[in-house]
Amino acid sequence: MLSRKQKIILKKLFSIFSVVRGYNIAVVVLAQYLASIFIFGSHLRALDVVLNFQLFLIILSSSFAIASGYIINNFYDSEKDLINRPNKYNIDRFVSKATQFKIYFALNFLSAGLAFVVSWRAAVFISVYIFLIWFYSHKLKKFPIIGNLTASLLVVLPFFEILMYFKNFSFGIFVHAAFLYLIILIREMVKDLENLPGDFANNYQTIPVRFGIKTAKRIITFLTILTVVPGMILIQYFEIGYMAYYFYFSLIMLMIFLVQLWQSKTKKAYNALHVSLKLLLILGILSIALINPKVILHGKELIEPLI
Repeated sequence: MLSRKQKIILKKLFSIFSVVRGYNIAVVVLAQYLASIFIFGSHLRALDVVLNFQLFLIILSSSFAIASGYIINNFYDSEKDLINRPNKYNIDRFVSKATQFKIYFALNFLSAGLAFVVSWRAAVFISVYIFLIWFYSHKLKKFPIIGNLTASLLVVLPFFEILMYFKNFSFGIFVHAAFLYLIILIREMVKDLENLPGDFANNYQTIPVRFGIKTAKRIITFLTILTVVPGMILIQYFEIGYMAYYFYFSLIMLMIFLVQLWQSKTKKAYNALHVSLKLLLILGILSIALINPKVILHGKELIEPLI
């Protein structure tokens, strides 16, 4: 039986986990390692990539930066979340704003410090990234289009840090990034439809607030159709193994998504679309291993050099 003090500590830990979106960070870490093994560092032994201490520091540094970003974003969005996500708001406020700010600055300091251990360039990159997150949360997210573009870019940027570390600037990697960016951008715009009441009440000039729901749906439709381009390029011109099936599946699912988008009119329906896109992203992360499944099935490339 837990004591009252232990229950309070657990509640605060759960609250912090909610504020920093610990589940999202875990997914990002998994994505960074899978991308490092199968895409960025595909020319290396998988074991060398997994045990690379500098890569570990880069991923840990970016994880701290992302966590701090969620904290500052939560601070600026508190009034909006009170309307859009009342349950999460009640959980998050169990830890005081003062404590959240202390954690925010500590995470930023740790993030920059760990990056500096790797190189001064990595420290500059992560410092700029931290600033961009703050600037987006403080200013940019209240503006239509630029807020969505910036939010999507901030999700993709940590992968570019890893790209620069491995110095693997192949065209295929940028096509992968384009597909990922478009899916994230679509998800951000669907979130705007879902969060319309809170955005409108707090004067967030998102696309649905500024231009209307129909215009937002037209833009989402255009972006969804546009995802066919990088998807088909990857299938037709690059060696992506069984991951090709993921792109076939995702393109079919996106067409179904469009039908449901135009039928949706309620917050619950938009939330379902948002969740479906998040699941599609998670499935895409897991399917990275299908580029070379021998690594997972047999572990051959984990112990033997590539020939």
